[in-house]
Amino acid sequence: MSSVESHQEQLSQSDPSPSPNSCSSFELIDMDASSLYEPVSPHWFYCKIIDSKETWIPFNSEDSQQLEEAYDNGKDCNGRVVPTDGGRYDVHLGERMRYAVYWDEPASEVRRCTWFYKGDKDNKYVPYSESFSQVLEETYMLAVTLDEWKKKLESPNREIIILHNPKLMVHYQPVAGSDEWGSTPTEQGRPRTVKRGVENISVDIHGGEPLQIDHLVFVVHGIGPACDLRFRSIVQCVNDFRSVSLNLLQTHFKKAHENHQIGRVEFLPVNWHSPLHSTGVDVDLQRITLPSINRLRHFTNNTILDVFFYNSPTYCQTIVDTVASEMNRIYKLFLQRNPDFKGGVSIAGHSLGSLILFDILTNQKDSLGDIDSKKDSPSVFMDQGDTPTLEEDLKKLQLSEFFSIFEKEKVDKEALALCTDKDLQEMGIPLGPRRKILNYVQTRRNSVGINRPSPQSAAGMNMSNIPKESEHCGDTNETGNDEYLDVGIGQVSVKYPRLTYKPEIFFAFGSPIGMFLTVRGLKRIDPNYKFPTCKGFFNIYHPFDPVAYRIEPMVVPGVEFEPMLIPHHKGRKRMHLELREGLTRMSMDLKNNLLGSLRMAWKSFTRAPYPALQASETVDETEAEPESSSEKPSDVNTDENPVAVKEDMPPIHVGMLNGGQRIDYVLQEKPIESFNEYLFALQSHLCYWESEDTVLLVLKEIYQTQGIFLDQPLQ
Repeated sequence: MSSVESHQEQLSQSDPSPSPNSCSSFELIDMDASSLYEPVSPHWFYCKIIDSKETWIPFNSEDSQQLEEAYDNGKDCNGRVVPTDGGRYDVHLGERMRYAVYWDEPASEVRRCTWFYKGDKDNKYVPYSESFSQVLEETYMLAVTLDEWKKKLESPNREIIILHNPKLMVHYQPVAGSDEWGSTPTEQGRPRTVKRGVENISVDIHGGEPLQIDHLVFVVHGIGPACDLRFRSIVQCVNDFRSVSLNLLQTHFKKAHENHQIGRVEFLPVNWHSPLHSTGVDVDLQRITLPSINRLRHFTNNTILDVFFYNSPTYCQTIVDTVASEMNRIYKLFLQRNPDFKGGVSIAGHSLGSLILFDILTNQKDSLGDIDSKKDSPSVFMDQGDTPTLEEDLKKLQLSEFFSIFEKEKVDKEALALCTDKDLQEMGIPLGPRRKILNYVQTRRNSVGINRPSPQSAAGMNMSNIPKESEHCGDTNETGNDEYLDVGIGQVSVKYPRLTYKPEIFFAFGSPIGMFLTVRGLKRIDPNYKFPTCKGFFNIYHPFDPVAYRIEPMVVPGVEFEPMLIPHHKGRKRMHLELREGLTRMSMDLKNNLLGSLRMAWKSFTRAPYPALQASETVDETEAEPESSSEKPSDVNTDENPVAVKEDMPPIHVGMLNGGQRIDYVLQEKPIESFNEYLFALQSHLCYWESEDTVLLVLKEIYQTQGIFLDQPLQ
């Protein structure tokens, strides 16, 4: 303490007279009120590089308290690790460094902060180093205790800090090129404000996250390393998604939250772009890329080409292996760090990421424990459960007497799938049984129609050996064992890895799944089809999203119906949509009344001139008129106003892909977006990360599996 006092005395001797403003402020301070010294309350911060600038971000209150308790438990903090941010980061207290747990991210510096100064441009407060903050605090303590102010200190960067009084402390930067005599602090430009304690600076400090984790959701990104218009990574976008979910849990699940029935849903990102582009393919592409329009070509190589990589058998194998292995690795690590976790797991994919997950789920097995490496191919999915033999199939068709003929000709189920009507006729099978057998083979093919285009080379995109009309049973291009042949350019079937868990729900955001299935040659998804290991499937999209496609018309191709409208998170439709529907209904009513009046006038002109019939016809027509006027206009305007008709439509069954529930869910566009669809098209594809409506639908469906519902169900 004596060294600090001597240092202060030396500096005070050369301390120039303070400015008039500082003197007046000093004189206005009641020194009796500040004579009692109270130690400063520290708060922990970590440093992030945002837009090439260092930004200090405070830990939430619970994490800061845990770090402070660990700091107080012993001065020797080496080897002490404190989990923060819901367990997604570990702080090594001795190193003062913060490391990500589940993904790769540069380590960030951690600091125990007590004193701050305002930055140059962004006006954000920057913490001093811990050592210099301690010097400032000791100086402040002496000034308060001895009631001696106008203390001056020099920081390690030769910056001058002057403590005029408890409410006026300034920081001067050194001026380059000062003479050998030096310059006084008042001559060094505009001073910067110095604050003591985090409570005196403007910074948002959030509360901690609930310790209880009810559900785990893996989120897979789409093309490119950036996931929104601000060119942020999947980690940052998922952070926004998680923050929105925490807020909605407190507002829309308030009763369950107060009763401690729920905790939170953990969202963890899965990155496959970096491993793909670390294979050396970028170097190969750079050699063949033209030098013109360099930025555009770099953007294309880094983003749009990911779609073509997924169509390549070599890089598609890398992508699916990376996604599946990352989800398995993170899940195993998550269980190690959360041994009391008893919740379920769901998966979500954005854009191309949803297609990757769709293909992986399509090629899973029912039994997770019985995985045969020799049969680890997509064709295994074709036969779910115990496959009946040919004899059992014939017995089911009541054609057991013909089994001896097939046995004599050495025809098994695979060979029967290749037989044509002429082949069966040559074996001596009559017309009726032939038709039954051929119809059964065709039905069996259609029942697995969803997976016939999927297990192709390069993740289901090479259709060279799959007929365009897969419904025809007499196709000779298909091998009996459902294996797809090499087409001569090095393409082989992709081996889809197995997940070590069964996802409960699959959420697709802005997904092109429907388009890719159509391009692969699939015309229809069998209504009885469902994922082998996943029960739920929700296709969520913005109406202006140029990449999104529907799924339900492929399940029910003969019926035209609208997707499910996602309710607004405030419990009602957006005002402009209600106004649009109101105007549509009003125009329909006016049209119905006009048509009814014209019909009545026309019938009055064409009525038969017999007095005996006139009275009876008038009564009959007035009774029948309301029914006719209500039916005919609705038939005419079915296509013009689907919203009004939707209210009277019976529930639509769209198969078992989502357990009998609806699959397609559309967001409500904002009023400003409705003015120009094309202007907001790109933004619509990247809007899901901060969309309260999307997050609320995800939370609602997840917690419904646990018997927990919204406080007020949204209509």
